Amino acid sequence: MESVEDILRLKPTLVIGSVPYKQATVAKLLEHPLNFLAMNPRTLSDIEADIRLLGRLTQHSAGASRLIRRMQSEFAAIAKKARRAKRKVRIYCEAWPNPRISSPPWVAEVVKICGGEMVVPAGKSVTEEEVAVAKPEVIILAWAATGDKSNPKQVYKLEAWRDVPAIREHRIYVVRDELLNTPGPPLIEGAHALYNHLHPKNLLGASQ
Repeated sequence: MESVEDILRLKPTLVIGSVPYKQATVAKLLEHPLNFLAMNPRTLSDIEADIRLLGRLTQHSAGASRLIRRMQSEFAAIAKKARRAKRKVRIYCEAWPNPRISSPPWVAEVVKICGGEMVVPAGKSVTEEEVAVAKPEVIILAWAATGDKSNPKQVYKLEAWRDVPAIREHRIYVVRDELLNTPGPPLIEGAHALYNHLHPKNLLGASQ
């Protein structure tokens, strides 16, 4: 991320920030005479609304609408495939390991599209005991700002999760964090990665 000084040097007429914010950075920006648009989407519907808003602000409304239609079409195609499954897969998606935080609410929606069910509340701090009791069959690690460097070895070592089905069946997977944690078009690729991990017999290519 660029520093506040780097941003100000560009003389922007509008600065757009999305969660998670660094409060100190936003506070420093607001000390200067500029417009700041704070975005805090929670759901896929919120994300679509934000894309439409950005399209209007940048005079690219048509492009924004095409992007939304593309996302909807991709999600619908995945949902159609997922409906062939006999039941929903129980899944825990993790956005951060210490303290443990489950993936954002829009990820829970993508999980549902892919034929899964999030077994803990989305976007919340959770304990290892809560996850253990929920008995996920698949665990997805998408630790924020780590790319694909989430570490499954740490999870396999947890005594509290020894009897969790995902641990016993070695179904711990890493998805690049930006594919799930970015509230925008990367969710398309994230959805395909999730589908492949939830339904390995239906893999059409290399998994993420």
